[in-house]
Amino acid sequence: MGGGVYLRPLGRVTRPPGHINAAPDKVLRLSGREDVVFSALELIQRHGEGWSDRRVLSFEEARSLAAQPSPLGQQCKATLARLATTRGPIAGLNLDRPRIMGIVNVTPDSFSDAGQFATAEAAIAHALRLEEEGADILDIGGESTRPGADPVSLDEELHRVMPVIEGLIGRTRARVSVDTRKAEVMRRASLAGVHFLNDISALQHDALSMRVAADARLPVVLMHALGDPRTMQRDPRYDNVLLDVYDMLEARVEACARAGIPRERLIVDPGIGFGKSAAHNLELLAGLSLFHALGTPVMLGASRKSFIGSLTGALDPSERVPGSIAAALSGRLHGAHILRVHDVAATRQALTVWEAALAGTA
Repeated sequence: MGGGVYLRPLGRVTRPPGHINAAPDKVLRLSGREDVVFSALELIQRHGEGWSDRRVLSFEEARSLAAQPSPLGQQCKATLARLATTRGPIAGLNLDRPRIMGIVNVTPDSFSDAGQFATAEAAIAHALRLEEEGADILDIGGESTRPGADPVSLDEELHRVMPVIEGLIGRTRARVSVDTRKAEVMRRASLAGVHFLNDISALQHDALSMRVAADARLPVVLMHALGDPRTMQRDPRYDNVLLDVYDMLEARVEACARAGIPRERLIVDPGIGFGKSAAHNLELLAGLSLFHALGTPVMLGASRKSFIGSLTGALDPSERVPGSIAAALSGRLHGAHILRVHDVAATRQALTVWEAALAGTA
């Protein structure tokens, strides 16, 4: 929200779409949607040395505050507008339902699949299988960014991802995304026809990435990460993890706007597991609805992450599917638009039942 003032939607209302009999000024319809409705907001005012003042406002109280001419009132007014503004289609995908991004790691050292899909043939087959299971987006990555991972050369990353991208474009109806920190990989993938750029460094790792992304005119995922994958899990520290991550993403959204990448082409991701302890990850999951105030779609990638193992004792990432689904449903409760997952079929089934249970109808 800027200026050390934030608004976080609270109190998800779970009646069926079109049956929330509240006047427009009584509830917040997130992104203009009838099925993602909140009844209150948390007003957070940040002060020095890591502490903040928090109070819960009804939506009516928040609107009254936004009508005041004070700096606080005007900040609230701008933030409420961003919360309520409809999120348009992105890469041709309407965001009227949760979209699933299936993960395709073309790496020999992936934390989650132990290099099962390190060849182009195996990765393409896996991607097509994820599409059959219900993936709307296929995210192709050729550099492992697990904690402690070493960087991969440009030539090696191109060698890994380009045959997979070229093998999928025109063969799948799903949108194709490239997961990379390198400007040249973004450029070549864009020329090959990808629909999304997904950068864990929020276009900061490579000095040329911002210009390449602006020229490509594609949607861009800006993710928060603290430090480099090699060192990011060595005692990560924040004054307030939720607000610190928000502030960084807000700064990147503004930097993109200055570079010619409008808010309408951006997606934000708080970066679960990237320079965060288990406690940090849980704080971000609990406060996820705050990120809607940035005025962009929100993506959540918590699939098979180590915090699930910390909570449950599931040391093998392949045993973290139930915990991954729970995190995805939590994200959806907070209004996440895109869920980045390994286990597409299980996630799609869980979402279908969960959404129907909330709506009271199929």
